[in-house]
Amino acid sequence: MEITPGTRASDAERNAIVAQLGTHLADGRLDLGEYDLRVAKVYATTTRDQLDVVLADLPPLTKPQTAAAVERKPGPRFPVWQRIEAGSWLGVSVIVLVIWGLVSLTAGELTYFWPMWVIGPWGAVLLFRVLTGWEAAPGTETHIKRMIKDSKHINPHAKPHDPH
Repeated sequence: MEITPGTRASDAERNAIVAQLGTHLADGRLDLGEYDLRVAKVYATTTRDQLDVVLADLPPLTKPQTAAAVERKPGPRFPVWQRIEAGSWLGVSVIVLVIWGLVSLTAGELTYFWPMWVIGPWGAVLLFRVLTGWEAAPGTETHIKRMIKDSKHINPHAKPHDPH
């Protein structure tokens, strides 16, 4: 095993190099394929010396680039697919209630409330998925835990990567 001399690179340093590569991509010095390869190299590096090699053939930037902090905007609590499913559930619920209401009105009495068999189980499944985070959005803690768990089935000897 070869031991590379040099100081270990931090995540902040890697992110700053990726930001510089992004500027070079925007300026046309790199194409998308080469940018992708270099970003992969940056995240695979362990030392600062290896980070310098990634930028060796590119001119230095006049203003130092820093990785912008990822700012999460408070958006909708539910992922888009859950909002679509909830909208579908609500639409179908209204339709079956209207049908039941029209049948009851035509019959002159309240008939058996059969819409509960459409509304209830479907709503219960949707509520379960919202509360448990089942089918969590990519990037969420639940999704990352599930991916780590699933990757152990592929390679049981793999060590989990802690991004923090």
